Amino acid sequence: MKNGLIIISCVILTIGTCGGPLLTRLYYTNGGKRIWFMSFLSTAGFPVILVPLFFSFLSRRNRNNSETAEKPKLILMETPLFIASIVIGWLTGLDNYLYAYGLAYLPVSTSSLIIGTQLAFNALFAFFMVKQKFTPFSINAVVLLTVGIVVLALHSSGDKPANETHKEYVVGFLMTVIAAVLYAFILPLVELTYKKARQEITFPLVLEIQMVMCLAATCFCVVGMIIDGDFKVISREAREFKIGGSAFYYTLIMITGIVWQGFFLGAIGVVFCASSLASAVLISVLLPVTEVLAVICFREKFQAEKGVSLFLSIWGFVSYFYGEYKSGKKVLEKHQPPETELPPLQVSDSVA
Repeated sequence: MKNGLIIISCVILTIGTCGGPLLTRLYYTNGGKRIWFMSFLSTAGFPVILVPLFFSFLSRRNRNNSETAEKPKLILMETPLFIASIVIGWLTGLDNYLYAYGLAYLPVSTSSLIIGTQLAFNALFAFFMVKQKFTPFSINAVVLLTVGIVVLALHSSGDKPANETHKEYVVGFLMTVIAAVLYAFILPLVELTYKKARQEITFPLVLEIQMVMCLAATCFCVVGMIIDGDFKVISREAREFKIGGSAFYYTLIMITGIVWQGFFLGAIGVVFCASSLASAVLISVLLPVTEVLAVICFREKFQAEKGVSLFLSIWGFVSYFYGEYKSGKKVLEKHQPPETELPPLQVSDSVA
């Protein structure tokens, strides 16, 4: 059961990680300008979680009817976990805004490289928050990813889109870095919440947690949309959209919301089945795929500094994975039962 869940989580996380940034950038490059609206879309697809929750409830009800007369609970989450989920949701909403702001002014290839460095920050937060152990390989990965983002930051002047100012580019760069740090903090915070919960963490409960988190994040972004006046201009923006007009605009908005929801649901699923660091690693590993798609779809420039940064990132990923392989191999060898040996035969001298 758990192997199936982690496969499904990895698949939808892959779609969300690669598709979310590309769809968001497509919105920005064709006349879209509402940053809070894009932040809202990152979690607005949360109602889709009601579908697996509904089938989960039916399964619990049928199982209870056959085993006991006790009625199953419609909602599994208890109050402390509900409050924690709301707080994490608000942090997620803020992170969505920071990332959406960065994508408005940065090419996808650049923002993806920056977001990929969250593995380094995640390793640090996981070490202090959930006692994730460091190895020489994970330390090497952290150093390489950090150097990669420094190289990108110092030599990125040629990457600035022609219609943006230097100030907009720099602010977008910094916003994306902060978004990477914040999300690297959120993942181990979710894992810590699982560990501190005073109830059994099951996958249906994880779905409830995800739904509350996304609802809180969506409400956070709705407040920003109201303050920024987004609701007043969305219909006009749809009419003026450069490709496909209103029909394409609203289709793009709907698909973007669903794809981003897949990202968050997949990330939380991997945290549940494995760990927060495993989720961060998978997001970072998908970096080259997003890079290639961005270059193909938007014809983005791929200068030498991006190549160096990508090389360092991949080197860091390989280092981390090799370290995890070595650690896993040691654990298996440690728990492997020793081979049973027959005791030597005792031959006694006999007197004929």
